[in-house]
Amino acid sequence: MAVYITRLLSVFSRTKTKCFLCRSPNPNNLVFLSSFCSRSSSSPQLNPSLRTFAPLEKQFENWVSRLRPGFTAADVDDALRAQADPDLALDIFRWTAIQPGYRHSAAVYHTMLHISVSSRRLSSAESLVSEILSGACPPDLPLLNSAIRFCCSRRHLFSRAFDLYKLMLRPASACRPSLETFSLLLTALLNRFGKPPICYLYLRSVRSLVRQMKSAGVVPDTQTLNLTIKAYSICLDMDEAMRVFREMELYGCNPNEYTYGYITKGFCEKGMVDQGFGCFKEMRAKGFVPTSSVYMALICSLAMEERFEECIKVLFDMLENSMAPDTLTYRTVLEEMCRGGRTEEAFELFGRAWEEEGGDEPEVVL
Repeated sequence: MAVYITRLLSVFSRTKTKCFLCRSPNPNNLVFLSSFCSRSSSSPQLNPSLRTFAPLEKQFENWVSRLRPGFTAADVDDALRAQADPDLALDIFRWTAIQPGYRHSAAVYHTMLHISVSSRRLSSAESLVSEILSGACPPDLPLLNSAIRFCCSRRHLFSRAFDLYKLMLRPASACRPSLETFSLLLTALLNRFGKPPICYLYLRSVRSLVRQMKSAGVVPDTQTLNLTIKAYSICLDMDEAMRVFREMELYGCNPNEYTYGYITKGFCEKGMVDQGFGCFKEMRAKGFVPTSSVYMALICSLAMEERFEECIKVLFDMLENSMAPDTLTYRTVLEEMCRGGRTEEAFELFGRAWEEEGGDEPEVVL
């Protein structure tokens, strides 16, 4: 056995192989645990300086080399704006963030957020929003408004938009909500409006947001007041809608076609056809043209009230403005006229509307 071990060790010493041995429970046997061969000293070694770089890595190294030691946030902002590749811009943003003695400014976060959103890097944009909420940079109004706009465009980030808004309301915050902030939040709330009773839940949030806007001293514009009127009209709270309509003059705002359209449609859906038709006539007298949905709501309401002469005038006014009613509107008008004993006049009206529309005859099933 001693001769066998001596020969074995001599073989391993010649091949420069190292072997780890240990005794097994049986002292007469030796067990190999592990072994590895060492390379010959004459084998070539890799030179780190001769390593090849991928194209994206080369660009990253070039941009990093341009940022000299002691670079500022303005230097990083210029580097991000000059970068056409959004992924490389994010790499530069992350690399500079971990450098000692440096902290991203609000302007740098704003630039990076704009790059991420415009290039559809949505996961990166969500990460940036989380960092902004955690206080990674000082609060800044343009940055927070851009973050709120992004959150409002993503349905699952709806609550994040109001978290950013609450960040503005902190006593230590250096910025306060602006008119753009309230307009973005009101639009996001209205996009979640549905049929009752869901719309009533969000109406409370709209009222609270409007009160906060007034208490903050922010003067609303026509768009913001229109959003408020739309919210009340959807919920058929026409008294509040008209109150906001009268307030427009106090704020120096002029109603437009959307203002009159929301009120007209709200009155018609609530069954107050006289008020809705009066609002429509005032709108047309000022030269405003309503949308097709407002036209069709008024036409159906007048037909169901058996006010056929006014209904026909509104119908042809709609056709003259290059808008055509849908099949349901035609059917409602014809059914009501036939039910009122004006069958021949109904089909004559149907033919005239078909000729005025200048297209295929609508398929109306009575």
